[in-house]
Amino acid sequence: MSNTTTLEDPVENDFTPEPHNTTVALIGQGYVGLPVAMRAVEVGYTVVGIDLDPRRVESIGSGVSHVDDISNEQLQAALESGRYRITADYADAQGFDVAVITVPTPLKETLPDLSFIESAAESLAALLKPGAMVVLESTTYPGTTEELLVPILEEGSGLTTGTDLFVGYSPERIDPGNPTWGLRETPKIVSGTDPASLDRVKRFYDSLVDTTVPVSSPREAEMAKLLENTFRHVNIALVNELAVFANALGVNVWESIDAAATKPFGFMKFTPGPGVGGHCLPVDPSYLSWQVRRKLGKNFRFVELANDVNDNMPAYVVQRATRLLNDSQRAMSGARILLLGLAYKRNTGDIRESPALHLVDLLHEYSAELSAVDAHVEDHHWPADVRRVAPGEVDYSEYDLAILLTDHEDIDYSVLQDGTLPVLDTRNRLTGASVERL
Repeated sequence: MSNTTTLEDPVENDFTPEPHNTTVALIGQGYVGLPVAMRAVEVGYTVVGIDLDPRRVESIGSGVSHVDDISNEQLQAALESGRYRITADYADAQGFDVAVITVPTPLKETLPDLSFIESAAESLAALLKPGAMVVLESTTYPGTTEELLVPILEEGSGLTTGTDLFVGYSPERIDPGNPTWGLRETPKIVSGTDPASLDRVKRFYDSLVDTTVPVSSPREAEMAKLLENTFRHVNIALVNELAVFANALGVNVWESIDAAATKPFGFMKFTPGPGVGGHCLPVDPSYLSWQVRRKLGKNFRFVELANDVNDNMPAYVVQRATRLLNDSQRAMSGARILLLGLAYKRNTGDIRESPALHLVDLLHEYSAELSAVDAHVEDHHWPADVRRVAPGEVDYSEYDLAILLTDHEDIDYSVLQDGTLPVLDTRNRLTGASVERL
């Protein structure tokens, strides 16, 4: 295991994580928390997974994973080891040594909602023992760890950060469905509110991942996470707007992007799509924009422009779909439309902030009849008034139009490519006489 160090060695203390006698409380057992929990169990920690969703607690407790990167077999092995359990009760984590907070940080009416972090911190504070460590992984604005998390922990426990309580921030970098860069392989940014906290946070993550990257304070770590996703958000907005204009100009934007990507320097490939989804891109840049406005009274114009472009992509998809139906002398009202993929990302069931959900709302406003194929999305996340069709049971003759939104690998695209059903392909997956690409 090799570990990158970017700071001078912090103050030494007596903390050395020994998995066989260390209990980790992992708050939130979703797309971030569950993989961290499984890795911690793998290296020998005893893990108490805490999640307030009773449906998720029941599912995980019965050995059924809701996270594509964690197999049922891996989850069942963790449960059978006796070193992992799932609960909705914080009291079950009494006496923990390390707590990792991986709760959601959504936007609420365009404003950051940190209520889940606050609730987790209050619950943990009542259980803290001297020498315990708490690490926040949830994406948030610079200053959250020191200005929000630490005061709640100290007030609720009577402990002092840096003396008998150790606090840090380590932004999650999990990329669902990525077969190459998993939790262990992806470098992990680590930070602490003081040298002793940084040392403990780094030692803990050194036991989980191949490479850690220490930074000088939680603010730099919080900003690094927002920078990563703002960079992607802005560049995706660029190619999305380019796709709109290229279509109007009669240019194949996909061919142009592939050609530009042959340049071995000075260019990074991004591709258009029906919008952006997941927790990160639709949310994280807005956290940064909000903080800049709140603290500095300035507008983060790049972020706001990117939000505008990406938020309007589902409406543009509807516009293109309407044009395709018109070419077939068919009105949008009453049209039978098949959506291929609802998750925001290929080969995952993650439907958080998926542009497909906005598209469904828009198409319903036009009174279209909707069906969809996505075996990855759980039933309780399935949008209302959309008929579910299994991948192997699709009869394309029933539809007036198909829209490819997420190019999952378990869909047979050959029928679409060789058929006569009009298809709007937003992912550049298909070719054929009846296929029109975004």
